[in-house]
Amino acid sequence: MSVWLPTSPCTPVACSGHEGRTASVPHAVLRLTGAVALILLGILGAPPVRLLPAGPRHAVVRAWSAALVRAFGLRITVHGSPGPSGGHLLVANHISWLDIPLVATVLPSRMLAKSDIRAWPVLGRLAARAGTLFIERDRIRALPATVTAMTRALLAGHRVTVFPEGSTWCGRARGTFRRAAFQSALDARVPVQPLHLAYLRADGETAGAPAFVGDDPLTASLWRIARARGIRAEVTLLPRIPPGRYTDRRDLAAAAQRAVADRASERTTRPAPSDQPTGPSATDRDSAKRPAVSVHHRVSSSPAAASSFRTPS
Repeated sequence: MSVWLPTSPCTPVACSGHEGRTASVPHAVLRLTGAVALILLGILGAPPVRLLPAGPRHAVVRAWSAALVRAFGLRITVHGSPGPSGGHLLVANHISWLDIPLVATVLPSRMLAKSDIRAWPVLGRLAARAGTLFIERDRIRALPATVTAMTRALLAGHRVTVFPEGSTWCGRARGTFRRAAFQSALDARVPVQPLHLAYLRADGETAGAPAFVGDDPLTASLWRIARARGIRAEVTLLPRIPPGRYTDRRDLAAAAQRAVADRASERTTRPAPSDQPTGPSATDRDSAKRPAVSVHHRVSSSPAAASSFRTPS
């Protein structure tokens, strides 16, 4: 493993337990069956959907993604509004493979994911057909080419989503935003849209079941989520950082990280929200207080804490 790769101290045993009601085994099997059916439908429907104009295509992607998240029994809450369309870089904290369809329920985009995802059964093919940009995390020399591909996608008017922590965290602790991906936004001169993702229990506390961390097998994660009940997935669209506000990717990454961290702190002091979209529009007028981006990074380490293992970026 390359020493520059980011790591997380979160582990399945310490972070992914479910406290609360559970679904029966038949109910969980039914949920998984529905989810698999939707994934297969997505694979078959991806080629013709990509031929649609942007508006109808995004509507289809949003509907399909929301159906997939809800197939696992999760309710969805959205705060904020997407704001103007066009190319921009979406950056979010990273908790689970569920983050991908969750973000797509609000802002369909091209995802940046580690190349290992291509080998995942069924899901890998779906990711490739959805226009995912893949990064070879173990080859630092491949990073400039990845940033160039992201820049081209942004210049073409696409949204590109990255998880700059470079590894999944449990949601109770967070990692440092890596800088490399932000170079594409600087090169393309497009806004950066920070997003805060959270999976919550009925009492508003962080839910452990969706966390896909450490050496957690995908099959175990699927079953754990299917068995859990009473979980709400929350997406908060934070104010965009307009192009030109920061000229250095280090400062831009730090600003986006602060916005996400501030939202996490703010959420813990507020009552549980309703299921209706609320909050101000995330527009360019609003203010907002080279190495790795991935969908999942396996590590073997200690339970989550307020601190993180830092590696050079």
